[in-house]
Amino acid sequence: MNPPCGRCNKPVYPTEKINCLDKYWHKGCFSCEVCKMALSMNNYKGFDKKPYCSMHYPKTSFTIVADTPENLRLKQQTMLNSQALYKEDFEKSKGKGFSVVVDTPEMQRLKKTQDQISNIKYHEDFEKSKVRSDAPPPENRQDNEDQPSNPERFMQPAVTPAAVAPPCGGKRYQALYSYTAAEADEVSLLEGDLISDVEQIDEGWMFGCNQRTGQRGLLPANYVRPV
Repeated sequence: MNPPCGRCNKPVYPTEKINCLDKYWHKGCFSCEVCKMALSMNNYKGFDKKPYCSMHYPKTSFTIVADTPENLRLKQQTMLNSQALYKEDFEKSKGKGFSVVVDTPEMQRLKKTQDQISNIKYHEDFEKSKVRSDAPPPENRQDNEDQPSNPERFMQPAVTPAAVAPPCGGKRYQALYSYTAAEADEVSLLEGDLISDVEQIDEGWMFGCNQRTGQRGLLPANYVRPV
């Protein structure tokens, strides 16, 4: 007995039947459901056991799922499960590759000591750079030595160290910065030294006596202040 056609339900004879989509078709009935274009086994597209051409093949679309109370509950439950798993993994990983350092009083004391050491080192570097920047350049000192307008500078005696400090007199100054004598007629200073019998030689230099060492000689004016 010949099977019926999938479109016209008439018997399909073996010479003209097409077996496709779990049905038998006449060659003329095997066409697109929309435009009725004749199809073959090479260009058809099946959907819901019906043939379609490429143009009219039904397009699938996504279904929008509303946030129902049940969906919200499931979403919240999933988040809680994820957090529980993360906490469990964190507890298991303790002591494996890293450790938690507690900020104990001893650690706080060490940290404070390191900060103080860093501040002291910064202050020392700053003072050294300040001394270097405030010192008069050598060429300026040489120019002052060559000026004939200040004969008193060349009339002063050479530096003679004394065992005891001479008596104080005249103007008194205090050293703001340390200074190392570059010439034989200059006086070395340490920060805080007191200088007595100070006489102004010119804008850049003074003559005085260092009470700490007893030395008398020239000293830079911008390294001291009056007291």
